[in-house]
Amino acid sequence: MKEQLEAIRKGALEAIAGTKAAAELDALRVKYLGKKGELTAVLKLMGSLSAEERPVMGQMANEVRAAVEKAVEAQSAILEKAALEAKLKAETLDVTIPGKEVALGHKHPMYTVLDEIKQVFLDMGFEIMDGPEIELESYNFTKLNAPESHPSRDWTDTFYLTEDSKILLRTQTSPMQIRAMEEHGVPIRMISPGRVYRKDEVDATHSPMFHQIEGLVVDKGVTMADLKGTLNAVIKKIYGPASVTRFRPHHFPFTEPSCEVDIQCHKCGGKGCPTCKGEGWIEVLGAGMVHPKVLRNCGIDPDEYSGFAFGMGLERFAMGHFKISDLRLIFENDERFLQQF
Repeated sequence: MKEQLEAIRKGALEAIAGTKAAAELDALRVKYLGKKGELTAVLKLMGSLSAEERPVMGQMANEVRAAVEKAVEAQSAILEKAALEAKLKAETLDVTIPGKEVALGHKHPMYTVLDEIKQVFLDMGFEIMDGPEIELESYNFTKLNAPESHPSRDWTDTFYLTEDSKILLRTQTSPMQIRAMEEHGVPIRMISPGRVYRKDEVDATHSPMFHQIEGLVVDKGVTMADLKGTLNAVIKKIYGPASVTRFRPHHFPFTEPSCEVDIQCHKCGGKGCPTCKGEGWIEVLGAGMVHPKVLRNCGIDPDEYSGFAFGMGLERFAMGHFKISDLRLIFENDERFLQQF
């Protein structure tokens, strides 16, 4: 038995010292010290020894077990240290190498213009109000004095969500003017920016979804001169003091009198080009004095109060501000385009 124990000690220590992985070391521990291991098998023979030999062999067996356990613990520490060194080496960073540049995003050009426009109106004492994109027909048309026969009510022009034409995707942010007058009362100076939807064909200046900014001023003594002065100040603030505007008579059911406001084409300077469809001018907004019926619909006496309203296309302002020739570029989200701003 003594020779067997010595053989186990020698074989175990040599095998343990040669291990290269934790799994291999654990397998050797089980082989020599497990319940069915070599040392256990030898100890089962203790019963065949004489009374004098048992204490001696028992002590020797304990020494062998202790030696193997110590060897396993020492080799485990060596393997853990080697694994840590290998991991650190693999994850080593050379701090002298220049780091990778982090690409930072920025605001979309359209929202850059929107923020500028908002600030212009805030500086003029206007409030900013928001409202639902899914709107009631009464707010989108009826309370704005649009008759049942008005072309904008047709299914070919408007995205209706119910068969009875009572709920729709708003075609303008004008319903917020009604909501503002009903909920806020007078006097009032507000703008309402947001998405609107119309069944327009996509081209260089049109889209079925676009952004609009509606504005409303209602107070005592408001005149058309206030309307023109306000809009000219806004346009010159955005496009520069040399900007040229044109006011043309028009008709809107919710304003009387009404007008269209154009700016001289930023692309051709008024000579005519594809962007302005050869006209030299680009329509940017419609405006007018609030119709007395609209004021009455909101419980406001038109004999005591007057006001003006306007609606402008945000994309067209962005096109003029950044000299963009095609509205579709704003929605395509091509990084080659967006990185220019």
